[in-house]
Amino acid sequence: MAVTGEDRSEIAFFDVETTVPTRPGQGFAILEFGSILVCPKKLVELHNYSTLIRPADLSRISSLSVRCNGITKDAVVSAPTFADIADSVYEILHGRIWAGHNILRFDCARIREAFAEINRPAPEPKGTIDSLALLTQKFGRRAGDMKMATLATYFGLGQQTHRSLDDVRMNLEVLKYCATVLFLESSLPDIFTDNSWVSPNATTRSRSNGKSPIEHAGQSSSSNAKVDHRSESSPPQHTVEKNHPILSLATRKIDDVNSNTFNLSAIGDQMDSMEEDLKNGSTSQESPSRVVLDRSDNDFLEPDDVSIPSISVTLSPFYRGTQRIQILHLNSPFQIQCASLKVRFGISTKFVDNAGRPRLSFVVDASPSLCKILDATDSLAKELSVNSGSSSEWRPVVTRKPGFFNSPTVRLHLPTVADGESSRWATDIYEKENSSTQKVVFSNRNEVDELSSLLTPGNILDACFALDAYDYQQNAGIRLVAKKLFVHSG
Repeated sequence: MAVTGEDRSEIAFFDVETTVPTRPGQGFAILEFGSILVCPKKLVELHNYSTLIRPADLSRISSLSVRCNGITKDAVVSAPTFADIADSVYEILHGRIWAGHNILRFDCARIREAFAEINRPAPEPKGTIDSLALLTQKFGRRAGDMKMATLATYFGLGQQTHRSLDDVRMNLEVLKYCATVLFLESSLPDIFTDNSWVSPNATTRSRSNGKSPIEHAGQSSSSNAKVDHRSESSPPQHTVEKNHPILSLATRKIDDVNSNTFNLSAIGDQMDSMEEDLKNGSTSQESPSRVVLDRSDNDFLEPDDVSIPSISVTLSPFYRGTQRIQILHLNSPFQIQCASLKVRFGISTKFVDNAGRPRLSFVVDASPSLCKILDATDSLAKELSVNSGSSSEWRPVVTRKPGFFNSPTVRLHLPTVADGESSRWATDIYEKENSSTQKVVFSNRNEVDELSSLLTPGNILDACFALDAYDYQQNAGIRLVAKKLFVHSG
């Protein structure tokens, strides 16, 4: 498609449909690219482009992938490869404002990966409109969740097809409807609010005067514990953006076209290994034959030593302008040590991270004192997550099943990190022989079978773990990351 216009002022709405990874180490393969160029003054479609794309390996199109988007092997067997259409994609996207639903965390990353695979530089935007985060902040949750299908149903726009060109057109229509509603609300805010046409929370967000989710998190909140908002303000919006029905939704304008805005692969690590955070203090340097747990170590607090009013959460810089929630106790990273935890469910190897490393975890019973601490922390972190503009579903750290006599449980995660071509876990594991001495069972190794035989249901252990907040692929919560485990012998 030939695209004209030297100023490249059109907004490029785009969407990709991909395969769904089904085994460790397998990435995404783009199956379809669709885009429309929209006039920012009239919000009308000027050009459109869509194409199916044949992946290098057709076997990556699994039944799960077909269920997600309906694109079969037969549909793409005669389609061009990404290398064949890369020039068109680059021409459409480079130097324009990019727009789409959840593009920051998914579509942009897939575009960069696809260009990297053919050894070509990826296109760069001059600005972005990610409707997922921005509508969560400006429009609120009045439609329910913030999925495109839910928003489309709310406005009576029909069902989402999960095909690229249909989805981007639906995305534009949803933005138009939301912008219109917000414009009407701003003209008669008291009437709309008094008649409860929108929720108070959504109304407050929609009148944030152009503030980004990060700035919006600066609002104060009351609690027995503290929510700190130590975030940097976003760059000010241009005047034309404040008055524009669509551009006013943008929380961040990127003036440097060459900035590497969308290389967000590290966000996946936020829910995976957090390697840099875990390298500090996760590896024991003591004698491999015998170690003693230093109960006076101030890095880990026993539940009775935790002061709930001293727990706080704050937004801290994470990666290329993004932020993550940090959990603190007396302004230090919050870490807990618990004695005599009973294993409820043994090692799970069901899931893998983006690098194909296994996500090892197991479930233990949680005492009332631990539950009280984790519930309070969970409440604070969830509040900050919502106030900072996240649309992800919050998953409680303590699992409770109504109607069951069994006690509440928590899941302990054993982080895995790369070690050359293989991987290893970053948790030190010991066998506790008596009250004062322990012997190393294995440390920083990867014998999953041995680990499974050690952490069997009914076994008792002591655990030292960190509280690590995550927000990834529309799921958010707190992970308990095991640093050291002391398994009781006998």
